[in-house]
Amino acid sequence: MGYYTDSVFVCFIIWVDWRLTDLDFLNSDQNTVCEFVYPSQPALCELPPSVNMLPVHAACALLFVAPLLVLGVPPIWTQPEQVHLSYGGVPGSMVVTWTTFNKTESKVEYSLLGAQLFELSARGDATLFVDSGKEKRKMFIHRVTLTGLKPAASYVYHCGSDEGWSDVFFFTALNDSTSFSPRFAFYGDLGNENPQSLARLQKDTQLGMYDVILHIGDFAYDMHEDNARIGDEFMRQIQSIAAYVPYMTCPGNHEATYNFSNYRNRFSMPGQTESLWYSWNLGSAHIISISTEVYFYLKFGLDLLFKQYEWLEKDLEEANKPENRAARPWIITMGHRPMYCSDDDQDDCTNFDSYVRLGRNDTKPPAPGLEDLFYRYGVDVELWAHEHTYERLWPVYGDKVYNGSKEQPYVNPKAPVHIITGSAGCRERTDKFNPNPKEWSAFRSTDYGYSRMQVVNGTHLYLEQVSDDQYGKVIDSIWVVKEKHGFSAWV
Repeated sequence: MGYYTDSVFVCFIIWVDWRLTDLDFLNSDQNTVCEFVYPSQPALCELPPSVNMLPVHAACALLFVAPLLVLGVPPIWTQPEQVHLSYGGVPGSMVVTWTTFNKTESKVEYSLLGAQLFELSARGDATLFVDSGKEKRKMFIHRVTLTGLKPAASYVYHCGSDEGWSDVFFFTALNDSTSFSPRFAFYGDLGNENPQSLARLQKDTQLGMYDVILHIGDFAYDMHEDNARIGDEFMRQIQSIAAYVPYMTCPGNHEATYNFSNYRNRFSMPGQTESLWYSWNLGSAHIISISTEVYFYLKFGLDLLFKQYEWLEKDLEEANKPENRAARPWIITMGHRPMYCSDDDQDDCTNFDSYVRLGRNDTKPPAPGLEDLFYRYGVDVELWAHEHTYERLWPVYGDKVYNGSKEQPYVNPKAPVHIITGSAGCRERTDKFNPNPKEWSAFRSTDYGYSRMQVVNGTHLYLEQVSDDQYGKVIDSIWVVKEKHGFSAWV
């Protein structure tokens, strides 16, 4: 063991990651013990001249005690982040969801635009979410439901507690009138890396172009990665959209890790199914969100597939009651994996016997598909993603085209209209198309982009595709016109 008598000495530290088992050397002449684990380079150590003699290993300990103690104090995470809105399914309501990493109260202060700021308040609850990654990171998901909102009125709000408030945001309460003509942006497969369409969507939202956003599965790529830090950062990225308009979602295959736990915990959709499937009304439309993933992740329970199907059939039956279909004639579905597509890959939608379309015969009992159910109850428009492309189909059922007419295929079509929009941008880039598509493929694009929809009234619905590669150019658009809705519209 070496000793020093000058004010400067060199201690050759053989092992640098150490555990100090006795700090008494600071006040005594006793030697101390340091246990070293990892190799390192020599370090230059300097002590005051008043120190005449110390063991080398004890002197080395002095160099590292202070940083270790400082780094050992974790930060306090009470500041709200990842703020996003969703519609609660009840007229006059809005759900505000956000995250903190320490437990705090859950409070939203809000007011009508132009009124006394924050004169109203509402409280909610925080749920502890423990990610299943190695670090078992903990976060608190806060949910507060605002009620009694005036239709179409603008509100300002912030969320948090006396331990920290968010920025000030604003939103327009959804209009619950059946004559309302809501405007949507919809897309799937948007990631933290290469989110090419995100900036344009952010600007569109700031310009007030949308009433609702529909994100049709596959978030962040992937929310669970890096012990859910990728999910955190993605939710921060979309805050500039989702804190201002309701951000309505459905699960995709990239949410499947740990039984969809990041998806189920981070979002707040209507109903009691942890956002897996639900329905809601807006304007003249009844909108249904489903999980196509129940057909693929049977390890999480075959019962989910049958529960969803049973719920779906009851929901469609209710929506088709004469008084309900008269008030909201359009039925629109959204689910991640499409029934049809012409991409050049081996995805389910490239197969004639698609699980989503026709069901599964390898389960006991056999699992029913969705195409016949949707056709039987007169679903008008089906929105999909998963394929990293945009594709519009002619009205199709049973792998056959049923246009309204040769000149006007989408006027009184004889089958549902399918739109696939999964090219918003992610690390997997865009897909390629099969050079020989089937006859039901009407328009295809590999550009990055997203879709827009407006349910204008009970007979007219408008759809268009925006190319981000072409600086926001609208590259495809159609009007779907229906004088009749329901199964009778097909015959």
